Amino acid sequence: MHRRHFLETTLGAAAAAGMVWSSRASAASDVADIRVAQIGFRGQGSSHINNLGKHVVALCDVDEEVLNNKANELKESLGITVDKYSDYRKLLERKDIDAVSIATPNHTHALIAIAAAQAGKDVYVEKPVSNNIWEGRQLAAAARKFGRVIQCGTQSRSSPALKQGAEWVQAGELGPIRYAVATCYKARPSIGKSDTAFTFPSTIDRDLWIGPAADEAFYRPVKNSQGGKNPHYDWHWDFNTGAGDLGNQGIHQMDIARWFLGEKGMAPRVFSVGGRLGYDDAGNTPNTQIVYQAYEKAPLLFEVRGLPRAKKFQENGWGDNMDRFRGSGVGVVVQCENGYVLVPNYSSVIAFDNDGNKVKEWDEGAGHHDNWLKAIAAHDPKLLNAEVQEGHLSSALCHSGNVSYRLGAKTPTGEIAERLAANELLANSFERMLGHLRANGVDVDGDAVLTMGEWLNLDPATEKFVDNDKANELRTRVYRKPFVVPDVESELATQSAAAG
Repeated sequence: MHRRHFLETTLGAAAAAGMVWSSRASAASDVADIRVAQIGFRGQGSSHINNLGKHVVALCDVDEEVLNNKANELKESLGITVDKYSDYRKLLERKDIDAVSIATPNHTHALIAIAAAQAGKDVYVEKPVSNNIWEGRQLAAAARKFGRVIQCGTQSRSSPALKQGAEWVQAGELGPIRYAVATCYKARPSIGKSDTAFTFPSTIDRDLWIGPAADEAFYRPVKNSQGGKNPHYDWHWDFNTGAGDLGNQGIHQMDIARWFLGEKGMAPRVFSVGGRLGYDDAGNTPNTQIVYQAYEKAPLLFEVRGLPRAKKFQENGWGDNMDRFRGSGVGVVVQCENGYVLVPNYSSVIAFDNDGNKVKEWDEGAGHHDNWLKAIAAHDPKLLNAEVQEGHLSSALCHSGNVSYRLGAKTPTGEIAERLAANELLANSFERMLGHLRANGVDVDGDAVLTMGEWLNLDPATEKFVDNDKANELRTRVYRKPFVVPDVESELATQSAAAG
């Protein structure tokens, strides 16, 4: 199945095979009647619960302590008594639950979301929707095969301001688009390093937490606020379970940039350069990174910086002293022929002419979970602002950038600069990265410290790398049994073919 035809083809085939967008067993047709289970809530999941309120009837978390604390909190603050589960598979057996909202660690997003779709549940799944490109495709296919309403947690997609701004730019109001630069300049201090492997406490189901990831020891000195140990959050900085800030915070900005560019597929060429620099800790994802997505109409360039704007701020004040690029800290700049737009957050857009004069502004947000609930009540995924196919594509752009990086090698700075010189946008970004690292005391001019990734060609139709077996190995992963993501795409293609 070719990606650019995937949505239309699978929708048509699903209808032909009788796999229409089905209602649930409970057939809730009013928003107020929708019953939701929240899976994972120590971090972003708590915001899900706040947004969903009394729709929440059950909680699921592998950490017994976190589970009990949240259940008690809901009973005291909202008067809600919820059922509790540690195993999502047991939860999904419940016939009276209409939908699930997922905010577990990234490496379990697709696995749990697909299982929920198979169980007849509609799904809200946090970004990135996947751990790798392949499993994101399987989740998108699951939405079609099982007729589910699946929303990605890229909440900026529900902002009327961003929607209007994107339409205005794509209409050519500032002339042709030249490029987009997305930035994730977000404070990420060292996570430290331990000489002994982490031991899971008895309150956490270790097998469920690891799930489909490789069962590898990690050496992070992780502690919770009560002084006990837990594995929460720093999994973002380990490729086994996370995708660095490119796939953590940066997925939001990657999605906004792709949205404004109007691209409906992956870029045919990708490159990355960077490193984990400024400290030595247990993480292996880059805290300083450039990703270049070579779209044919206009390129998308992404910059990650986890260090502050100068070394003196590493002692304190990280969050208030980060870099900016043309007003963007954690945001997007879209350069057009006659001006540019700045998207500084999830709900506002500012347009400027080339002299820096403000010409137009939009500012309005909206509830992303509200949009999801309305689509569920109508049994209509077309009402979604961030249907899972969109979430998959933006997640896949982050993954492809990391694949380039992971296949790279430490290369002398001068050699990297020479090899990038022909690409003005990329060369300028690299020079700014070097200035940033020098300001943080990183010796980029001595021994090779930066990893120069491979230039990778990709077929946007199949989302496979061209003539690169090593890259395609990283397009998926070896799944730890029994937590294996199913090949839903092949199942759907076979079923559609059988239906004629």
